Amino acid sequence: MTNPKDDPEYDEWCDPDNPRIIKYDDILAASRRIEGQIVKTPCMRAHMSKRLGMELYLKEEFLQATGCFKERGVRNTLLLLNEEQKKYGVAAASTGNHAGALAYHSAQMGIPSMVVMPIHAPITKINKAERSGGKIVLHGASMAEAKHYAMTMAKEKKMMYINGYDHPNVIEGQGTIGIEVIEQVPNVDAILVPCGGGSLLAGTAIAIKHLKPDCEVYGVVTDKTYSMVEALKKNERVTIPLEPSIADGLAVNKVGANTFHNMRGFVDKMVVVREDWVARAIMHVIEEEKVVIEGAAAVGIAAIMAGLFPHLKGKTVVAVCSGGNIDATTLTRALERGMAAEGRLVKFKVTVSDRPGGLAELCSMLASLGVTMRDCVPERAWVKGDVFSVQLKVIVETRGWDHTKELVEAIKKHYKEYFFQEMERSDASGGAGRGPCHNSACMQ
Repeated sequence: MTNPKDDPEYDEWCDPDNPRIIKYDDILAASRRIEGQIVKTPCMRAHMSKRLGMELYLKEEFLQATGCFKERGVRNTLLLLNEEQKKYGVAAASTGNHAGALAYHSAQMGIPSMVVMPIHAPITKINKAERSGGKIVLHGASMAEAKHYAMTMAKEKKMMYINGYDHPNVIEGQGTIGIEVIEQVPNVDAILVPCGGGSLLAGTAIAIKHLKPDCEVYGVVTDKTYSMVEALKKNERVTIPLEPSIADGLAVNKVGANTFHNMRGFVDKMVVVREDWVARAIMHVIEEEKVVIEGAAAVGIAAIMAGLFPHLKGKTVVAVCSGGNIDATTLTRALERGMAAEGRLVKFKVTVSDRPGGLAELCSMLASLGVTMRDCVPERAWVKGDVFSVQLKVIVETRGWDHTKELVEAIKKHYKEYFFQEMERSDASGGAGRGPCHNSACMQ
């Protein structure tokens, strides 16, 4: 019979046959241990509170030195290493945020580190990890391949592998957010926590339920990063296929053994939100709060905007904004998707006269409506009708759905041939669905 410990991916700290129990006292000890060594981030009232109909506070973890909450768990784990472990160093696999945190804090403490990242990891996160001083290795097309390589190399080099979402000391460190939230917003009614592998959700939930048992705790995932929802539905850790996600920080195909075991009984419900709402949330946070957050950090706000928490109207709610490490390309796409979803970016075709003044007439009409032209491509060869017409493929920017309606009516009035890209108005009436309830105190 094969010994499971011979498996390169066996991790004694994350053994599904022997899950580690995380208690509030462990989290409290971690809070005292890392005090002064990580940023005690503010929990600020959101400007969008009135519009959303609740007192919304944002726990601003993007203000950490590496731009993410992961520093809490990493620092706590490194502080607990013995001298031999510090000598050989630590290793990890990560899509970005855990990599940056481990590289930064191990360099600060003089501990050797090696972080393996998939070759398709966001460039911003790769660069940040490299600048932090750690040894970064790009390997594998997926997180699973990167993890296998990292654990194999760690065993060869006698380095300690630190699972970024399941090591018990990591979970304890992430749970310190829960202690800070209760200190900063003592009247909180509910907290919304992003969930990938589960360390942030499990640790925070344990702390919150100990300090304020009546506070509701919700885990939020997207429709492409739902491994925790599936695990809870089937009552076992399952592997899901991963697709490219705007919330890449939540892209874990199988949740942690310790997190899965510890979160049960502490989390009131899992909620799934569509990724287009995440893009809109990123856009609104930039416009209204004047800060940049990554997709994983925006899922809680996205779920509120999508109308998935109607029972929290008038309540005091905290959304954990877990990080701000989003690359420029993804941010640009998110803003454009968000604008299109709200009717502020409109694409249409219209046939105009190809004689002098034809295009000018269209531009003049758009200007009179207060519509901004973003792009215009003429098409002459495949236009039906007379040779003195040209079809224009136009992208314009409006103020929203009502303004877009004015534009459509004006085009219909002035031109015979036109085509508007199908536009689906999605207000705060849905966005996916709430997940299964796993607590007798669950809000139905």
